[in-house]
Amino acid sequence: MAKVLFMNILYHYWFSPGSRLARIALAEKGEEIELVLELPWNRRHEFMALNPACTVPVLQIKDGPALCGSYAITEYLEEKAQTQNLMGDSPEQRAETRRLLDWFDVKFNEEVSQLIITEKVMKRFLKRGTPEAAAIRCASHNIKGHLKYIEYLTDRRNWLAGDDFSYADICAAAHLSCIDYLGDIPWADFERAKAWYARVKSRPSFRPILSDMIAGLPPAPHYKNLDF
Repeated sequence: MAKVLFMNILYHYWFSPGSRLARIALAEKGEEIELVLELPWNRRHEFMALNPACTVPVLQIKDGPALCGSYAITEYLEEKAQTQNLMGDSPEQRAETRRLLDWFDVKFNEEVSQLIITEKVMKRFLKRGTPEAAAIRCASHNIKGHLKYIEYLTDRRNWLAGDDFSYADICAAAHLSCIDYLGDIPWADFERAKAWYARVKSRPSFRPILSDMIAGLPPAPHYKNLDF
């Protein structure tokens, strides 16, 4: 029997930065959702009917379509929700926000997120052997350059893309929160990046992310602390 939709449903996975981005964005926009955990590697038939790519996040609109991917979800929210603008007020600001979305979702993802998540999370859950130390060392080296870039941006701007909080901040923090859960960010060496992340982390929209608890994989001791 088909499930009756009483509100929008977000299919997500804990260590999917895109899922975290969508969760924070929906909270910033004041959208109430039901969270459904989806493990993409199970390739569940019902989920593949929503998204043939079998990736998360997917936002199933009540009595409407399934929106697949964080870009589709954020663009939909900007067109629909009559609340704060998270993309930017001018074409130039929107272009800068999208540039930084691409930076973190592509460059940071390839150089840091996927390396650490694959080695420390996916191999564990899928029982595919022990973490490869060389891959983790590579990610640990790469993240320092990204933290320096965050400091470069926030030295010159109030937030990453400009004066206002935007999807650029949400996207960067979504990726970093996955890595921070595992305790792999050298915050002590990047105090200005840490100060920016603390501002994002203190927003009400971020609190549900800090409440995530994965069975068998507890977060780093400082993960939930706003003053870390």
